[in-house]
Amino acid sequence: METTETTTAPRVPSRSATVQYAELETRTISELRGMARDMSLPGHSTLKKQELIFRLLQAQTEKQGHLFRTGVLEIMDEGYGMLRQGKSWLPGMEDIYVSQTQIRRFGLRTGDLVTGQIRPPKDSEKFYGLLRIEAVNNQAPDEAKLRRRFDSLTAIFPNKLFDLELGPDATTRELKQHNMSNRVINLVSPIGRGQRGLIVSPPKAGKTMLLKGIAQGITTNCPEAHVMVALIGERPEEVTDWERTVNAEVISSTFDEPPDNHTRVAEMCLERAKRLVEVGGDVVILLDSITRLTRAYNLAVPASGRTLSGGVDPAALYPSKGFYGAGRNIDEGGSLTLIATCLVNTESRMDDVIYEEFKGTGNMELILDRRLADRRIYPTIDIGRSGTRREELLLDDQTLRSVITIRRMLNAMGGSDAVEAMLAQMGKSATNREFLTALGKEVG
Repeated sequence: METTETTTAPRVPSRSATVQYAELETRTISELRGMARDMSLPGHSTLKKQELIFRLLQAQTEKQGHLFRTGVLEIMDEGYGMLRQGKSWLPGMEDIYVSQTQIRRFGLRTGDLVTGQIRPPKDSEKFYGLLRIEAVNNQAPDEAKLRRRFDSLTAIFPNKLFDLELGPDATTRELKQHNMSNRVINLVSPIGRGQRGLIVSPPKAGKTMLLKGIAQGITTNCPEAHVMVALIGERPEEVTDWERTVNAEVISSTFDEPPDNHTRVAEMCLERAKRLVEVGGDVVILLDSITRLTRAYNLAVPASGRTLSGGVDPAALYPSKGFYGAGRNIDEGGSLTLIATCLVNTESRMDDVIYEEFKGTGNMELILDRRLADRRIYPTIDIGRSGTRREELLLDDQTLRSVITIRRMLNAMGGSDAVEAMLAQMGKSATNREFLTALGKEVG
């Protein structure tokens, strides 16, 4: 008997035939757009594949009479979890309850980005409940159980450079200042993927502008890297400025919030970064500042009964060191770059003790000089005292030889005049390559 083949277009999923994340991920972008067209989703033609998948899942969920939400998981001491919806992942009434059964079944961890169907609270409940998990960290839920833990991954020296030069993108005065700072950093203290760096700064030496320049350079040249800015104890207007000027995820706890908020925000930021690294992502955390975070832990942790000079409780140092020590390059793939600012010369003995505890624990240091700031010379980097360990893994041989020559010349000249002379020479060229070529001709 003769049979004829008929092809049917992807139909709108019903309650009895639901489509899961893993199935949608195997479809081509044209197939997904065909499904979106059948479901009458507006603007589907401009969406990327990942966005299209979530829009389809959302439409399917809403058709079934449920809600569709995404949140960052925080597992409580009692074993259940909450999907945080609020700013900086602090607790709020819009959070979503996750049961212990779901956490155990999918191997969920604090910091996971969980997407799924939710239901309204019942009579005796306060929060919405998670009905079904559709994705974990933008992957199929079953894959979450197979990943390794962050602490079991192999740490190696950074070996891939973050090129921070902005080049033609530096059109405004602020971007030109960022570009000059980034060019100096590229030469004297290069930042690699997985770097653990410390920006040591006295007050009013331009550390915030330097940190913004680093963020601008990474987001411009390495869009695949996930940049997170953790602002602890900052002024509210500084937070707003960061959110408006930098294309990064800004997590903040301002100075007028309690110390417990500072520590909670920092810990959630770190856990979120670890989960991204576990699935092979390159993550950058810019922390401002490690000093204020340690001060917050000094007030938040239970007293150990011992006190260091300046009133620092030794127990307050360990959580901060755990945060800072998480920065590493991963041999199996992925990296967590952590650049933190540290305050010195604040006339506070506590700040000096905190700096002494963190000095030498990183593999990159940028020392800022207040004398340069007083003379309005920017960037205020003390080139002689700044540097990166194993910089030969990040720079090519020719650049490395040129950097050694520059350091010898500056050391012979000495003082802030040497830095000013170098910045003047760099200002005559558009890129570091041009600058090093011109320098080679003069020296050679």
